Amino acid sequence: MSQSHQSNPATPAPTEVTTRLPSVEDGIRLWEIARDTEVLDLNSTYAYTLWCRDFAATTIVAERDGAVAGFVTGYRRPERPDTLFVWQVAVDAAHRGHGIASRMLIDLLDRLAVEGVNRLETTITASNTASQELFGSVAKRRGSTLVVHDLFASHHISPTESDPHEPEQLYVIDPA
Repeated sequence: MSQSHQSNPATPAPTEVTTRLPSVEDGIRLWEIARDTEVLDLNSTYAYTLWCRDFAATTIVAERDGAVAGFVTGYRRPERPDTLFVWQVAVDAAHRGHGIASRMLIDLLDRLAVEGVNRLETTITASNTASQELFGSVAKRRGSTLVVHDLFASHHISPTESDPHEPEQLYVIDPA
């Protein structure tokens, strides 16, 4: 059943989201967004700032109302330059639910396609259904295939048995 929704004139329309390359000035904001998710593995502010400098070409930020609302960090795999490995995807809580994450991934892939990048990889834990759905929807929107493999067992990425990390599965989006 379809429902009709009328917009409330008192509620401003959502502003446009734009995407761009990051700058070093964005590093701390990326760290804040990652921290506030409470689910991402948090790197240092230095790491996010360095990422914005050294991997700016394979990273993207989304802006809304002049502020960074989300980011995708990634890098080209040295032994497979046609592949973008996505390290982290995060959207600020105030901006979730508007398709910003998928928009960033698609914009980033479109930008890198001119450089020969046509394949995407990322790792996702079995409990992270939101990321599984995100990457599944990106593959579908691009008309690509999505293949999932086991990659890292807990003992590969857990520093101690008392601090276990879920195994990570490799998600691969290949052109159809």
